Amino acid sequence: MHDHAPDHRPQTLHARIRVEIEARILSGEWPPGHRIPPETELVATYGCSRMTVNKAMSSLAAEGLILRNRRAGTVVARPRIHSAILNIPDIRAKVEERGATYGYLALTDELRPPCCVHLGSEGHHLGRSRFIRSVHSSDALPVMLEDRHIFLDAVPQAERADFRAEPPGTWLVAHVPWTEAEHRIAAIAAEPLMARTLEIAVGAPCLLVERRTWRGTETVTIVRQVFRGDAFDLIARFGPNSER
Repeated sequence: MHDHAPDHRPQTLHARIRVEIEARILSGEWPPGHRIPPETELVATYGCSRMTVNKAMSSLAAEGLILRNRRAGTVVARPRIHSAILNIPDIRAKVEERGATYGYLALTDELRPPCCVHLGSEGHHLGRSRFIRSVHSSDALPVMLEDRHIFLDAVPQAERADFRAEPPGTWLVAHVPWTEAEHRIAAIAAEPLMARTLEIAVGAPCLLVERRTWRGTETVTIVRQVFRGDAFDLIARFGPNSER
């Protein structure tokens, strides 16, 4: 008798359609704004009823991966931010925008086993990760300390990425499409490790940004960024229709 590996293929046609479209979206083959083939075309491609296709598309819409519009058709959704107060700028772009020289140094870079990662007061039990602690500077002045987990179940290629010169956040934006994110912003006092790394006094004011990013149902990354309060600011412009 031979042992056979379990069959993980979808058992229903609508699930197969959903999985195949989802794979194209999450791989980046179909980027945000890409028009999904109309249902009549999918019916012909898969040789199924319109109800089967509609069920698959409804599932993708519920996950936030696509936007359906009777007149405009169905397109790949753009990433959305939950409870977003500010759009956090890319640290490198922000530094260079001010005419300063950006610097990056990885202090710790290691593979970690499954563990509980805290985001604010909540703990998240997640799989293997690559953990990078780094410091980002402006004209040689350290302005941000970052602790980042990249979860290898969602991003297996991150295990082999070279983060000695390229910041992991920049690498993720370039290589890994995501579907949802949430972040938390708080004012904190510098603890000893933060103070030593950012070259400030213990207790000095800092800005804390914590973010979790998903791709579908998988967590891509959890990051904790501590900005030196006297050397960095975040600016957002709000209109009358902005969420409160």
